[in-house]
Amino acid sequence: MGRSKSSNQWLQEHFNDEFVKQAQIQGFRSRAVFKLQEIQQKDNVIRPGMNVVDLGAAPGAWLQYVKRLLKGQGRIVGLDILPIEAIDGVHCVQGDFREESVMAELSRVLENIPVHVVLSDMAPNLTGNKAIDQPASIYLAELALEMAEAVLSPEGCFVVKVFQGEGFDDYKREVGQLFSKVLIRKPKASRPRSKEVYILGKGFKKHN
Repeated sequence: MGRSKSSNQWLQEHFNDEFVKQAQIQGFRSRAVFKLQEIQQKDNVIRPGMNVVDLGAAPGAWLQYVKRLLKGQGRIVGLDILPIEAIDGVHCVQGDFREESVMAELSRVLENIPVHVVLSDMAPNLTGNKAIDQPASIYLAELALEMAEAVLSPEGCFVVKVFQGEGFDDYKREVGQLFSKVLIRKPKASRPRSKEVYILGKGFKKHN
């Protein structure tokens, strides 16, 4: 079966994309790395010595970038329901973190060390139907926020992808209740037509 016209257009756009080309040149697994890179350059979220958890980490470009930032000091753990090809010095946990066994594995890997940053680039499989895609995006962002609340140490940071639309403002307020400072970032590598933005929470207010 031949590809649809829209599929061919997407492929052409993808392979002509400057960020796709740069990712290949620099050895990163996806163009998504440049979204985190821009946030990092602006907000200095990750520094050597920190421990980082990356949710929805496959195929692993953010893990590759964070590893470079940590310079061998600190720990990074990637979680995804999809397999992640091994990266030397990075711990990967495959599974759904809503399941107790996956959280137990995460705890084992972290060994009670403090978590300074939780990242989430999770996104639903888009259908093109806003009434389905938007609630699915908010749901994943809620799961990421629950994880951040569970594992972050005081003053930790949270970076999460969210689609703008219904539920966005309420979600942003939720983040604001847990963090001292909340920022919205729309990196250049986010395609202009995409409603995705990243919410950055700084200064986690740990509730005992």
